[in-house]
Amino acid sequence: MTLRPLFRTLLPILLSFTAGMARAETADIERRLDALMAQMTLEEKVGQLNILSGETLATGPVTFKGDHATEIRAGRIGAMLNVVGVNSTRQYQALARQSRLKIPLLFGQDVIHGYATTFPIPLAEAASWDLPAIERSARVAATEAASAGIHWTFAPMVDIARDPRWGRVMEGAGEDPYLGSRIAAARVRGFQGRGLGELDAVMACVKHFAAYGAAVGGRDYNSVDMSERQLFETYLPPFKAAAEAGAATFMNSFNDLNGVPATGNRHLQRDILKGQWGFTGFVVSDWGSMGEMVTHGYVKDDKAAAEASILAGSDMDMESQVYGKHLAELVKEGRVPMATLDDAVRRVLRKKFELGLFDDADRFADAARERSTVGRPEFRQAAREMAAKSIVLLKSDGRTLPLSPRLKTIAFIGPMVKPARGNRGGWSVSVPGHDADRETVSQWQGLAERAKANGTRLLYAKGADMMGSDRSGFAEAVRVARQADVVVVSVGESWDWSAEAKSRSDIGLPGVQEDLVKALHATGKPLVVLLSAGRPMVFDWIAEHVPNVAYTWWLGSEAGHAIADVLYGDHNPSARLPISFPRSVGQIPVYYNHFNTGRPATDGKQEEFKSGYIDSPNAPRFAFGHGLSYTSFAYAGLRLSTTRLGARDTLTVSLDVRNTGERAGDEVVQLYLRDRVASVVRPVKELKDFQRVHLAPGEVRTVSFQVDRDKLSFFNDKLQWVAEPGEFDLMVGAASDDIRLSARFELLE
Repeated sequence: MTLRPLFRTLLPILLSFTAGMARAETADIERRLDALMAQMTLEEKVGQLNILSGETLATGPVTFKGDHATEIRAGRIGAMLNVVGVNSTRQYQALARQSRLKIPLLFGQDVIHGYATTFPIPLAEAASWDLPAIERSARVAATEAASAGIHWTFAPMVDIARDPRWGRVMEGAGEDPYLGSRIAAARVRGFQGRGLGELDAVMACVKHFAAYGAAVGGRDYNSVDMSERQLFETYLPPFKAAAEAGAATFMNSFNDLNGVPATGNRHLQRDILKGQWGFTGFVVSDWGSMGEMVTHGYVKDDKAAAEASILAGSDMDMESQVYGKHLAELVKEGRVPMATLDDAVRRVLRKKFELGLFDDADRFADAARERSTVGRPEFRQAAREMAAKSIVLLKSDGRTLPLSPRLKTIAFIGPMVKPARGNRGGWSVSVPGHDADRETVSQWQGLAERAKANGTRLLYAKGADMMGSDRSGFAEAVRVARQADVVVVSVGESWDWSAEAKSRSDIGLPGVQEDLVKALHATGKPLVVLLSAGRPMVFDWIAEHVPNVAYTWWLGSEAGHAIADVLYGDHNPSARLPISFPRSVGQIPVYYNHFNTGRPATDGKQEEFKSGYIDSPNAPRFAFGHGLSYTSFAYAGLRLSTTRLGARDTLTVSLDVRNTGERAGDEVVQLYLRDRVASVVRPVKELKDFQRVHLAPGEVRTVSFQVDRDKLSFFNDKLQWVAEPGEFDLMVGAASDDIRLSARFELLE
């Protein structure tokens, strides 16, 4: 027998054996869980539902003023956040062993885009449209964090966001439900690896459930008001994808949804998440959100907040302390059924069993493993590659970039050039024993190293601060620019201007940075602008006048090297925007998959009695999916396996993509669909698939997509998931506004 038939014979046996082992392990956990629950007092059960911040590194308003050690010994704390490093986690776990039942603690941390090795902010990673690379990023973060005793990360954030004024847009994957869903699943797989209990895996926590990205006015913590159909069609898909990928936990959100705070929203947590989706993990509140329902005006006091939260399906209370103070009393009074409390406790304890903490509470906290794992060279290399893949080339004149190794002098100018800290962005973890600023490669360091290798002289001038109105540095910047063959200017927003509680009403370039760019542009020197930020900014003059523009976001530990790799062409840029960039704040929200309206405006034209502005085009400055390369690609030969699709059929779409330039590069081929007539209005186009293809110069690759009934389905006005018969437009292109090929097909009854 050859190996292949033997493998085919053995595979079902191996799969059956593995499934049997998993069932046996699950049954064993349930038996142990039953035995433990039978021993627990009411107060000890409540204790498992409390999570408090450590004594340092607070990431919110601290409410607990007591002694953590006393509370842990008494069994009144089930988990902690902001406890970093093996030494600290071991000390707290030792206190838990002094409690009556010795139930181990969970340690959670905001490992949002890396631990000691910082990767690009999540929105930047989303720009890569590279799912394996995004999964690898989360895998590295989990490996480092787990080696430091952390069991649980409060990521990924999967909120769809169409308002760049919202500071937390940096934490997500942008505006599109399909792209957001694919990225959500990739990040869950990355964090949780081969499964909970593995020493390089951490529990993912999908947040913020739900619709937080639609906060009114882009203002953090603000209200959300939307139809149920919009909720299901646009804002819930990434959460569902994350749940289907096996996410261990969810976090609810600060906002109220249609008048009901998410923390006390039974419809979200019990009907949808734990009901329709069958989620078996646990739900943790966001920081203090249970108690904040009093301020919302939804409940009268903390006791009522505790009652509303537990009945709605919030299992663990982060920092509100309303469970610790009132939940036992509510059970004794019969206002909260014991079965409801037990369900929440079992969900939390089950994860502790799955992690293996009852067998060895310190199994993740190994000092030798921490030393050998955190900051490995291969992790830094992965961060460098991810950062390069995240840089979006917005404009290029085809001459200046990539920079020639024969350049004699480059002027590197701007307030972003030399600081290291800013490149890490918000939600960067402070890791004991690691100087993150020293370990972060600044933009100057990266370009200086690369220029030196070519014998190119690199000149510097700051030019201006990020903030303020001081133009006194302009003269020096212009003087330096006139000495150079090429000028690279790096501007943007401060790293602490994009994150939680960092909403902005004006998302233009702060201070006089745009005036600095204008002054350098006036020299007539070849000019490249780098823009660093955590959100889409408005930079209309630069977009209109500067021929070479790259969006560099906040790229992490290897930012400087990655920027140099792209500027010199060692990495051919391939990133695509995951979110539309507005021309002005007045356009917000602006997104590609909008409805057509009964009076649609013609793009770029101002027409009376049409749905448009009298002072601006409707189209964004840079559209969803946009991004350039140092090479070019041609699309041809669109082929459909059928133009009449039966209800159970699958349509195969094929086309040929050719690299028509002189450099190898990656193209992101995007498939969009439009349902032309439906029982409810459908978007003008919707992303339904994409593929990255790497092509050598002159190489042709056939790219294929599968379109099935699910890709044609939507939620109708009765919230039924349906595919209605009729005509569909099929569009393939390099961006949502750069459609290269199109066809039409029909879905039959």
